[in-house]
Amino acid sequence: MSINELQDEIIAEFNDFSDWMDRYQLLIDLGNEQAPMNEKYKTEQNLIEGCQSRVWLQAEEVEGKLIFKAESDALIVKGIIALLIKIVSGHTPDEILNTDLYFIDKIGLREHLSPTRSNGLLSMVKQMRMYALAFKAKGGK
Repeated sequence: MSINELQDEIIAEFNDFSDWMDRYQLLIDLGNEQAPMNEKYKTEQNLIEGCQSRVWLQAEEVEGKLIFKAESDALIVKGIIALLIKIVSGHTPDEILNTDLYFIDKIGLREHLSPTRSNGLLSMVKQMRMYALAFKAKGGK
């Protein structure tokens, strides 16, 4: 499934709920469904700067595609990173770098987050793109 198809799926899922309390619950559920991150990856190096909560993000390349794993100590933030992983994990660095993550605005996420969480969201996206850039450069493509 393409990144845009995944984004459209997320948008449809969030549109099932008109109340933001239900949407927050959906985010929390997504975060709780995520497999816990291996403790060995919870390092300072994997901490995302710019997030009020602690968020660890780790990426590895498998057959030319990036696989992301993450963890957070805050429920909503854990859901946000789970959402981002659901969309970009399993895609090539080029696909990740060339994608407009339009779902963020379409589901109203940015406008319903506090300014610090919104900054954190941007930091998570930026870090995922930095991993994509690094793996792309490493691959010499």
